[in-house]
Amino acid sequence: MKRVFLACTVFFLVMGCNSTSTETKSAAESADAKPAESAPAVELPYKALYSSQWNQDVPDQDLLNVLNSYKSWENGDMNALSATLGDSIQFYAWDGYQYTGPKAALIERWGKFRDSLSAVKIEMDGWIKNHSIDKKTDIISVWYKETDTYKTGKIDSAYYQEDNMVANGKIVWYSQHRQELKPKKN
Repeated sequence: MKRVFLACTVFFLVMGCNSTSTETKSAAESADAKPAESAPAVELPYKALYSSQWNQDVPDQDLLNVLNSYKSWENGDMNALSATLGDSIQFYAWDGYQYTGPKAALIERWGKFRDSLSAVKIEMDGWIKNHSIDKKTDIISVWYKETDTYKTGKIDSAYYQEDNMVANGKIVWYSQHRQELKPKKN
């Protein structure tokens, strides 16, 4: 069985290498040919309400600020977290809570919750920088797992996907989505 699996693996690797060289050759041959006509436009079933014109032209400094906000939360440093936010902020929590106003009131709310935790561990899975060309806004989306240890001993873990809108180097809009992790059954 192992030999059959090994033979199949080698076969697919060889075929993969051959198809790559063929694709490269075809691409080179087509470069010499006259330009192809553009493909017909695809009609999409929805129109984006906010924007559908995006690129990744977001300053790395904005990404650093967003990631520092998560590190500040993990470390329990509410002053450092506050420094990553604009003077006023809009926040949409995973549980339906919404806030629009000065950052001080939100930091106070978050600080009370953070004080109930003895430890926070964030494992950042990835992020993407998005710049809306027509709206001229920058949004950094992150995906991560957070494990919270409460002072009571309870441990809670969840996956999060969050969008952070950055203006003038500070987070001014923040939207959060949560997928709860259930304990594994043996």
